[in-house]
Amino acid sequence: MEIRVLRYFLTVVREEGINRAAEVLHITQPTLSRQLSQLEEEVGVKLFHRGARKITLTNEGILLRRRAEEILSLVDRTERELAWQDELVEGRIVIGGGELAAMQVLPEMIEDFRKKYPLVTFDIFTANADLVKEQMEKGLIDIGVLLEPVDIEKFEFIRLKGKERWVVLMRPDDPLAEKEAVSASDLKNMPLILPRRTNVRNELSNWLGDSFQEQQVLFTSNLATNSALMVQRGLAYSLVIEGSVPFWDKEKIAYRPLCPLLTANSVLAWKRQQPFSLAATKFIEHMKCFLGISET
Repeated sequence: MEIRVLRYFLTVVREEGINRAAEVLHITQPTLSRQLSQLEEEVGVKLFHRGARKITLTNEGILLRRRAEEILSLVDRTERELAWQDELVEGRIVIGGGELAAMQVLPEMIEDFRKKYPLVTFDIFTANADLVKEQMEKGLIDIGVLLEPVDIEKFEFIRLKGKERWVVLMRPDDPLAEKEAVSASDLKNMPLILPRRTNVRNELSNWLGDSFQEQQVLFTSNLATNSALMVQRGLAYSLVIEGSVPFWDKEKIAYRPLCPLLTANSVLAWKRQQPFSLAATKFIEHMKCFLGISET
């Protein structure tokens, strides 16, 4: 499967037609049609439904589109990094993390780093730890800020000081907002929103204890901001890491800590024995120095 053909494939998907894609690619329509037919023959499945006015993807085509986007993103990034190796330290560093208090370590760290390397830019990818870790394993993210529990056997890491605190989101006019903290018994038989991550959800289920019934879970969500929309509507209570919650509009969303207190650690992690760009390598060294750590 050639990189060039994958680019052809994605262009056809974007333009929704072979004729328009051929014009964009500056090749003939028969040549492009032949390349796509050869691609279908190579992968052994049908990738397109060819209509009279436009083409659409089969389920297999949708899967290939996702993988092709990942592959080409990695190829493009690798080409840029190879071109930058012999130049001044520049390039882009991709950092992934959730809506965590631990993310607050980054602004000062990045500001200090850019005083020395002003040509380096950053891409912040927001997602839960499982998705960030998956992207790190594929080489698409350099550094992750991960909420434990998470399997970091394949990673070097720095465990950050401070604890991430679990809280309950509610409407400001909700009776639970009158409490200083919320107990498991307060949430008995109440509709809940829990995180999508199974291992984290299990920890919260243990905290809820005997008062918890599985049918209480009305939603699962991977980001607190989205679950807050459901809370604001009064559909459920959401258990989330405090993270960015203090920055929200307090007239729309209230939150209270759990009682007894439930906390978690966060780690800064990067893949072990991965060949990083010069910019990412320098930033990892900077992180260790900034946090006063030489070995993890």
